[in-house]
Amino acid sequence: VQLQACGGGLVQAGGSLRLSCAASGSIISINAMGWYRQAPGKQRELVARIFSDGSTVYGDSVKGRFTISRDNAKNAVYLQMNSLKPEDTAVYYCNAVIIPQTTRTPVNYWGEGTQVTVSS
Repeated sequence: VQLQACGGGLVQAGGSLRLSCAASGSIISINAMGWYRQAPGKQRELVARIFSDGSTVYGDSVKGRFTISRDNAKNAVYLQMNSLKPEDTAVYYCNAVIIPQTTRTPVNYWGEGTQVTVSS
């Protein structure tokens, strides 16, 4: 099982970006999917998470600006980021709790990070 993320880049403050992440491999089901971020010198923090029932949770700093969604048919999760601020600059990591064919038990997977840079 792999998570492949894309969509990062450089944007001016106030702009928007959309991150995408898709899971591939021998998957039975996917529970939660989400995004975390890590800025230089800081701990990795939750950005947003979406569960199999569609419920969501957001980090306080992104509420009202970011929207997470998922496409279960594509095993994909998306993060629409609006009104971006310089403090949103970080490496963004896709995360998913997946039940793969190999273990048949939940496994926590991480994708390779994608850089988001917001210039002032």
